[in-house]
Amino acid sequence: MSLKNLEGKQVPDVTFRTRQNNEWVNVTSNELFKGKKVALFALPGAYTPTCSSSHLPRYNELVPAFKKLGVDAVYCLSVNDTFVMNEWQKDQNAFNLKMLPDGNGEFSEKMGLLVDKDNLGFGKRSWRYSMLVNDGKIEKMFIEPEKDGDPFEVSDADTMIKYLDPKNKLPDTVTIFTKPGCPYCKKAKEALADKGYPFHEVEIGGHVTMTHLRGITGRTSVPQVFIGGKHIGGSDELSQYLK
Repeated sequence: MSLKNLEGKQVPDVTFRTRQNNEWVNVTSNELFKGKKVALFALPGAYTPTCSSSHLPRYNELVPAFKKLGVDAVYCLSVNDTFVMNEWQKDQNAFNLKMLPDGNGEFSEKMGLLVDKDNLGFGKRSWRYSMLVNDGKIEKMFIEPEKDGDPFEVSDADTMIKYLDPKNKLPDTVTIFTKPGCPYCKKAKEALADKGYPFHEVEIGGHVTMTHLRGITGRTSVPQVFIGGKHIGGSDELSQYLK
């Protein structure tokens, strides 16, 4: 395996087959990258453990921080079809990101980063990497080291943020538990947004129940907010904290 670093080169010219509003929409590299500053991260597969627990969520969380640093959009690419990528985006509530389905591996192959994952039953997949693209030209790449398994050391969102601004102080991770239609939840989210805190919202219902919330916080009311791993509490307690 010999992985390519294409810094200084143009991104590959391909057409992505996407599904939008129940219709097929072709999206070209030119449309995605021309005249834009873009952070792209690529990973082996939707729904896989590291991709779902760490790689994608942190990029989605930090999109507001990227935009403050002049990045127009953040793209997530994987060698999966558009249906899988769309469902994964919904499952992860990752709507800050644009999902790029490289279903045939054409983009990954032209990047020199299509690798064989036959040992896992995956077939051909993208190696894990990230890159900053400025008007279609690759400015910087962070390619994971050539090791066995699935290394995740340099293509994370925090590393890319620090490249953009070495002195940048990354915001604390914020998680807020909410319920649909809750006015106090709406108030808390607005307060976090006003203070510039990007947050991950977890809605009660489906996979996460009030029983889970009570087990985590000892409470059954929403919202419940965690900042930097510390339980802040509800809407009023959050207001006090932010003051």
